[in-house]
Amino acid sequence: MTATVQTTNLHYKALYKPNQLIYGTGQTAVVTGWTVKQAVAKHLQVAEFAAIGQLYSPTRGISLLIRNILANPHVRFLVVLNATKEDRNAGGVTCLLDFFRNGFTEGKSDCDRPCWLINSPIPGYIDIEIDPSILRQLRESIEWQEVSSISEAVSQVKLYAQRGVVPPWGSPQEFPLTEIRSNILPGPRYGHRIEGRTIAQTWVKIIHRIRTTGTLRPTGYDGQWQELIDLMAVVTDEPRDFYFPEPNYLPVDRAFIQEYIPQILDDAPYREGVKYTYGQRLRSWFGRDQIEQVIVKLIGEIDAASAVMSLWDVQDHEKGGSPCLNHIWVRVVNGELSLTATIRSNDMYMAWPANAIGLRALQQYIRDAIASRSDYNLKMGPLITVSQSAHLYDDTFENADGLIKTQYAKICQQRDYHDPTGNFVITVQSGKIMVEQMTPGTGEVVNRYEGRSALSLYRQIAADCQGMQVEHAMYLGTELQKAEIAMSWKQVYEQDKPL
Repeated sequence: MTATVQTTNLHYKALYKPNQLIYGTGQTAVVTGWTVKQAVAKHLQVAEFAAIGQLYSPTRGISLLIRNILANPHVRFLVVLNATKEDRNAGGVTCLLDFFRNGFTEGKSDCDRPCWLINSPIPGYIDIEIDPSILRQLRESIEWQEVSSISEAVSQVKLYAQRGVVPPWGSPQEFPLTEIRSNILPGPRYGHRIEGRTIAQTWVKIIHRIRTTGTLRPTGYDGQWQELIDLMAVVTDEPRDFYFPEPNYLPVDRAFIQEYIPQILDDAPYREGVKYTYGQRLRSWFGRDQIEQVIVKLIGEIDAASAVMSLWDVQDHEKGGSPCLNHIWVRVVNGELSLTATIRSNDMYMAWPANAIGLRALQQYIRDAIASRSDYNLKMGPLITVSQSAHLYDDTFENADGLIKTQYAKICQQRDYHDPTGNFVITVQSGKIMVEQMTPGTGEVVNRYEGRSALSLYRQIAADCQGMQVEHAMYLGTELQKAEIAMSWKQVYEQDKPL
């Protein structure tokens, strides 16, 4: 005999991220972690739950989740689904459960912002503006249950619903939310190039570029993001076992990537409520193992320009939930194997470092497979990602600014004087400024410029060498101006020496 669920007129009012929830009229909130919320909602009646939503990050999501629950004291029950590998990697649901299990203490975030720290091995923050007595009351008033499958979550929600209507634990509570604002400098709207030796170094440069020149736009959900369109990131020298700074400022660690890399390299069976993995799209989604196809293609034709893997399915337009990583191209040039990946929508703070590490592991896997099956012992070339929408969500602005403050200047001090446009030697001869452009490797002279004014010379060089590094171009302008001054003052000019 099935128990009847009593109909209520309770309505959950989300103060934050309202478009990311599924609403009901019951008294149980359901947190599904990385499992898509619709996979649980479709098995429930509206009267059986208050709201259903996902939780990805302990540092970004828990505080807003708690704020929403405080504003809806009719919620008396909480079901937390902790079911997937992604949940274990991100730690969001575990940290939320630790809030109810272990409580919180006063402390500071990674950005040195005062906050309530959840007593958990996984870093999780609650805004300091929220009254701690209300947080303690919340912990005492809500009955919660951790579950490990969709069916178990549905069963638990139904059990809570059968208890009938329970009085609210208090009155709705709202607390001020400090908004992080951005000061944006002018910059190009489309097409950006950033290069670094390691993923960590490149990532800091990316975050700096977005925060200084990215455009603020509303997201497709709630809030804002700061965005650059078509950002090409080039990682030149990531080591085989990956570089992690000490202390590690990346949003991933070695334990995480050990779980994440198989999601790109390995096939995976279909599971209800769990999104496909990139490995599934590459290995079996289209009835072909595309990674194997690329390996075979390059062994048979090492110069092939058609070693392509696609993750986009034309049905994704109708189904929704389309993959962010769409296209991978592998190319061998001068004995180096490079990999270029196109990512249509890219969270550059939380997702790009993991994306880059996973893609680098795929690049290494392909290189090793070719070496083991043929006579080609290729070098690892660069990893290139093209992020068509490269963005930061507004709830990461503070962390991004803290990262820039602590790391960007250090990275800029690590100067690399190698410029692919070559080197320039400046002399003054017979009343003219002479500039010789030489190749970066052998120093072979490939072009000469001459003139009497720095202005005319740097305009010629800028027109011919548009890929020159910014710092190199500014240095060259300085030296040309010195050469012009030396001529007008009838002094001896020597490059890199003061007048």
